[in-house]
Amino acid sequence: MTQVFTFPGQGSQRAHMLQNLPDHPDVILIRQQAEDILGVKLDTLDSQEALTDTVNVQLALLICGVAWGRYLQNAGIKPDYVLGLSIGAYPAAVVAGSLDFGDALRLVKVRADSMKSAYPSGYGMLAITGAEFKQVQAAVSLLQEKGEKIYLANLNGEYQFVLAGEKRVLKSAAEQVRSQGIGASVFLDVTVPSHCPLLKEQSETLLAMFQAITLKTSNSLYVSAAKARVLQKPDDIKKDLALNMAQQLHWHDSCQMLAERGVNKALEMPPGSTLTGLFRKILNSGECYSIENINLKVIL
Repeated sequence: MTQVFTFPGQGSQRAHMLQNLPDHPDVILIRQQAEDILGVKLDTLDSQEALTDTVNVQLALLICGVAWGRYLQNAGIKPDYVLGLSIGAYPAAVVAGSLDFGDALRLVKVRADSMKSAYPSGYGMLAITGAEFKQVQAAVSLLQEKGEKIYLANLNGEYQFVLAGEKRVLKSAAEQVRSQGIGASVFLDVTVPSHCPLLKEQSETLLAMFQAITLKTSNSLYVSAAKARVLQKPDDIKKDLALNMAQQLHWHDSCQMLAERGVNKALEMPPGSTLTGLFRKILNSGECYSIENINLKVIL
């Protein structure tokens, strides 16, 4: 089968997500390297209280994704493609063999710190389901015309979208969509307005930092969720990783593209299962698994 590893973004985190990593020598090395580079014990990153900080969230998701991805690779399960949502692009690039894990830890720390410093409060992200693109876009456009800071950040499915911006404005957008008798909304567990122009300056600063980083030709094909296409040149992957915090994400189109390339199996790295549900709507006759929700003997 042709398979893709998917890696979740912020909002999927959960307390103690790093305490149940697989028992494997390579995973032990990953844990030790992370603690050495960050100068902290991993259990200080993933407590309920710690995960209220976007820096801890992004680092924990990176470590978790790399640990599980490497574990599966060592078990003989090799991804043909890797696809990450937002911060998930970083563990995807590491597991693909393109980005060094140590470099990823340092870059993600800077990424998260810059996002947190730019928008310490009052901003976030909100998911809207059950509405069509034109209806969500109309609500966003109306508020933008009034000078409000709100953006359509993620196009995750035909009827699933994520908005970014000021929380009070996000609430107004949700109310406008619901006033048409459609859609449901929920604030995500994300404290910064990702995937919109509000983070353009921070993304360009990160891109400058990437110039000192060497990326390798990947072993698995890296898919950009911002461009919905495969990137193979190291410089293109650098730009995608650095700039994705300020770019709209096209998850649905990325999954559709992979299906058209013959992908018929999707494995979502912990934590979470949202990406599995989204992929399953496209791979009707394929296999979609959330690693944390299955008996690993099914795929090993």
